Amino acid sequence: MAFLSAIATALVGILHVYILILEMFLWTTPRGRKAFKLTADYAEKTKALAANQGLYNGFLAAGLAWGVLHPIPEFATQIRLFFLGCVVVAGLFGAATASFRILYVQAVPAAAAAAVVLLGW
Repeated sequence: MAFLSAIATALVGILHVYILILEMFLWTTPRGRKAFKLTADYAEKTKALAANQGLYNGFLAAGLAWGVLHPIPEFATQIRLFFLGCVVVAGLFGAATASFRILYVQAVPAAAAAAVVLLGW
């Protein structure tokens, strides 16, 4: 499997581990509130919802890691494309419903990584 494909996929996976940490553990902290532009009151009221979102980002990260680590190149490519596609869809939905910034943080990097995978780099 091409080295750049693995790196691009891994970077998107690492991003989603970071999002998991922000949403599950740092939501009500100054860092979490700053990242998502939240008031302390709103962050406290929504921390259970954020933890749930964080868990889903963890599942995306796990799938991307699986795609990077899978020993059969053809299957690894399929796994990478599936999970990168899931990230693109999640990013598009988030941009349409929550914050347009999500398009650039999530969807664009995942789409770029998918392009790298498809090009076989």
